[in-house]
Amino acid sequence: MFQGPSQLSLDAKGRMAIPARHRDALLLSCEGRLTLTRHPHGCLLLFPRPAWEAHREKIAAWPMSALSWQRIFLGSAIDVELDGAGRVLIAPELRQAARLQKDVMLLGMGSHFEVWDAQTLAEDEAQALESGIPDVLSNYSF
Repeated sequence: MFQGPSQLSLDAKGRMAIPARHRDALLLSCEGRLTLTRHPHGCLLLFPRPAWEAHREKIAAWPMSALSWQRIFLGSAIDVELDGAGRVLIAPELRQAARLQKDVMLLGMGSHFEVWDAQTLAEDEAQALESGIPDVLSNYSF
C-alpha cells in the first residue's frame, strides 16, 4: 500500500526520482518495472506492472462505447523501469498531457501513485475544498 505525498522535481531529461520509502517496495514487488499512463483529471497514474496488468485487462474488456476512454488509459500507457539511481523517465508526451514542468507531487494512492504538476494539484485541491463534501461522502466518518 502506497500512501503519502512526496514533493519532487523533474530533471532536465524528464526523470523523476522515486523516494526511497517507495523504491524498496517497488523493487521487491515488481523488480522496478512500472507503467505510466494518463488520467482524465490531468495527472498521470504510475502503477507497479502487476497492478497495471490487472487494470489493463479490465480496461481492454470495456464495451465499444468506451473506446475513447480506452484510448486515454491504454493508448497512453508506457512501460518504464527504475534506473540505477531510482528514477523513472516520463516520456515527453505524458509530461505534456499532465502539464508537468519541474515541480511535481507524487501521491501514494494505495495500489498505485498519481503524478501531478504541483501547481495543478494545489488548484484541484482548493477547488474540491471550496465545493464542499460531495453527497456520496456525507455519511462517512473517521
